[in-house]
Amino acid sequence: MSNTWRWPIDHVHHISGTAGPLTFVGGGGDFDSDGAIRNPGGLDAQIEGAVANISEGLVAESCTLDDVVRLKAFHTTDSDDWEIIGKIAAHFPQEPMPAISVVPEPLQPFDGQVIQIQAIAQRHWRQVSDIRVATRPVPPAHQGLFGGRDVTGGLRAGEFIAVANRTAEDAEGRIADPANGVAQSHTIMGYHEETLAKLGATTQDSVKMEGYYFGDSHDDWAPLAQARASHFAEPGPPATVVPCQRLNPEGAVTKIEVMAMREEWNGFDKYIPRSDSWPKRVWDWSIPLPYRQGILLRDMIWLGGQVPSEPFSNTRARMLPGDLVGQTRMTMSYIEDIMRGFDRRPADLKLMVCYFTCAEGEATTRLFLDTVAQCVGGALPPTTLVAKPQMHSVENTVEIWGVAQV
Repeated sequence: MSNTWRWPIDHVHHISGTAGPLTFVGGGGDFDSDGAIRNPGGLDAQIEGAVANISEGLVAESCTLDDVVRLKAFHTTDSDDWEIIGKIAAHFPQEPMPAISVVPEPLQPFDGQVIQIQAIAQRHWRQVSDIRVATRPVPPAHQGLFGGRDVTGGLRAGEFIAVANRTAEDAEGRIADPANGVAQSHTIMGYHEETLAKLGATTQDSVKMEGYYFGDSHDDWAPLAQARASHFAEPGPPATVVPCQRLNPEGAVTKIEVMAMREEWNGFDKYIPRSDSWPKRVWDWSIPLPYRQGILLRDMIWLGGQVPSEPFSNTRARMLPGDLVGQTRMTMSYIEDIMRGFDRRPADLKLMVCYFTCAEGEATTRLFLDTVAQCVGGALPPTTLVAKPQMHSVENTVEIWGVAQV
């Protein structure tokens, strides 16, 4: 595929790809054909440039911006998340708007970048018979950002369901339990359960759960993990939960989102069976959790977030502690193991989402991508790069998940 925009790297990098019914664009940014950010530091201009570049990636897969179901933005600005949602939504005037998730971050992978936007589209979904929307409340102080438009909290386009990420913020913009991560986790999952119910689904239909929390130790992570997990029965979805350093509004300490799939059959909504792959070599969690490492349904493989934990165990010990290159290789080896269970390999990935510690800015990004490219063994798939000052602990430097085509 001939890219009209690219990252400032030497490797071949696909900007879009399709798995099953879904088309993915990785971290779309304000890049030109030479890989340079066109408007360094400018939020509005970078959003416009990122959306234009997403459009180009979608066209290569016979999609348009109107086919976007879900958007996810990682921004490095002082803007409130509602402001980011409003600015992005303005570029998607069709009703209903996509489900838009936002994560504030202190870092970006490339110099001058302040925002990257990931997109998931489904060709011609607006023409299907089963379209359902669940709106989300917008605090009064931010309602003017949307010009009277409803803001999508969850969107069902045929079988695919996207639910925007949420903190425990209520309709008035308040956090009921400031700094209480367990209470906030239950509140958020309650919001998601209500949204899914309006879309004819439950958490058991989830194909991916992503979460963010404040913390840098097992003691910080475990109580929130148990709270989230209590809202899923086994077998649960693949999950990715990483620490974060910023959240809005004040008092929020965690944020969660889900994606799901459910079919309509003879007028009834029904669970879509899925198979899973969990080779014994691949690590397990240190506490009982219902999640899976990889599932297959509708010609798509959804992966859980892979980390360089000790193989054949649930000790939570990190291998090659602090070594970004070594841990990235080990993490990619787990992805290879899981995909082998479906007779596929990393080169079949159509979306890859990478969280990694980025100690030296763009130089670290390049080193990380060099390592990933060696492990993929070909062109890089559409990729979202989330640079972090620290991951779960100083010993852990990376977590990677993705979606692949069968």
